[in-house]
Amino acid sequence: MMTSVDTDLIRVLGDPLRMRIVTLLARETLCTSHLVEETGAKQTNLSNHLRVLREAGVVDTEPCGRFTYYRLNPGVIEMLAGQFAELAASARANADSKRSCP
Repeated sequence: MMTSVDTDLIRVLGDPLRMRIVTLLARETLCTSHLVEETGAKQTNLSNHLRVLREAGVVDTEPCGRFTYYRLNPGVIEMLAGQFAELAASARANADSKRSCP
């Protein structure tokens, strides 16, 4: 069995600011203003990172008047965690498997 991990998603979450946003959204649903305040990032920079997270399916949006609230999509994180768990299980199961050198 070949286990594959979603490398595009890892790339999306590999950015420190995006990971900070994800961590904050794991605790509560926040609007852009809250995220600017919490991260210290400029609004335009933050909006670009939120767009990347939204397009990757990591966050969902909820319009509320003139504000947009963001919430973490736990299913995407669980899927990625499951892929890593499968990879670890495969490594554990095959720990004694070694290919001979030519």
